[in-house]
Amino acid sequence: MGYVPEPPPSGHPTWRAYWAAAGVPEAELPAGAGDIPESIIDPAGRGPRVWFQQVPEPKIVKNRLHFDLKVGGGRDVPLDVRTQRVRTTVERLVKSGATVLRIKDEPDMGLYAAALQDPEGNEFDVV
Repeated sequence: MGYVPEPPPSGHPTWRAYWAAAGVPEAELPAGAGDIPESIIDPAGRGPRVWFQQVPEPKIVKNRLHFDLKVGGGRDVPLDVRTQRVRTTVERLVKSGATVLRIKDEPDMGLYAAALQDPEGNEFDVV
């Protein structure tokens, strides 16, 4: 997506330090919260900020939110170009810890996509 980790506000080495300075009680900050960025931003400022909230409980049911990362470019882009874009993105995500669950290779329908899972078990598609 081209996003980057959101840096903490100026003058604070981490988000946790910022939250502490803002008066958030330590009891409300789980271990590790804010020690590394939990949000990503579009460096060009066009896309929305995305925050990944940590929760203490493990995944036990289907996702309540599902992401489709649309990297192919849409149906106006030739299928072979979209396929290569998806494959390139999938390779990068696998190197970052994602697991490929299945590939949807349906050239008769003009579709090439991949279903992946992040290290915590959340599923998402790359199309």
